[in-house]
Amino acid sequence: MSNKVFMPGCSLPSYSPEGVAAMAQHLKNVFPEMGAVQKCCGKPTAAVGQTELFKERYGQLQADFDKVEAEEVIVACQSCYGMIKKAGAKQKPVSLWKLLPEIGLPKELVGKAKHSDVVFTIHDSCSTRYERELQDGIRWILNELGYKTVEPKHTKDKTRCCGFGGMVVPANPDVANRVIQRRVDEFETDYVVVYCAACRASMMGVDTNSWHILDLVFGPVVMEGDLPPANVLANPVKSWFNRYKSKSGLIKCMTV
Repeated sequence: MSNKVFMPGCSLPSYSPEGVAAMAQHLKNVFPEMGAVQKCCGKPTAAVGQTELFKERYGQLQADFDKVEAEEVIVACQSCYGMIKKAGAKQKPVSLWKLLPEIGLPKELVGKAKHSDVVFTIHDSCSTRYERELQDGIRWILNELGYKTVEPKHTKDKTRCCGFGGMVVPANPDVANRVIQRRVDEFETDYVVVYCAACRASMMGVDTNSWHILDLVFGPVVMEGDLPPANVLANPVKSWFNRYKSKSGLIKCMTV
């Protein structure tokens, strides 16, 4: 049993099983008794008004938390963080991006990008609009790594949607494309950093070079001319296979 569990969400495991495993290992090094739960928080069902189905799916997640007697859930997904808070879970949700400034990055990664010639524009997820500590944590991470950053016109509590939220993409793709294009038109650099895999997928869909922050933490240093990883979320088969790889990586990390 563990009083802490790591919950990476759905989109991040679908995008980067390597990043999920690396972050889980870092957390495990700090919290040796930590466990992990990889399951949907039910937000998509809530977003389309399927209240009873949401209760059923969230109930399954709650049962998993209770089974391992968790007291805190370390959450990498902003949507999961918000849903757990809203649902009134017995466990306390703790944003990974708030936690990292407290426990630090792996020492060997601090300052690794100090010679990078790239300037990243920071995109804040709309679900974090009123989560200032979370937003500050992202900026702390980028500063610790050594990357130079700029803010777009609409940032932090005034950030704009990437077009992915609220199930707009399947409901009305044209509206979703207009929303994301409005957002990326504000960016003054060709390099964007996000901390939501869904936001990244939206931006990659309109040919905007974007990296998830875990790409920057655990991946190679980004230099001028480098291209971001492929948009695997556009491929359902690849996404589901990555979720399987993420789950396998978490099981290995938690049992070693």
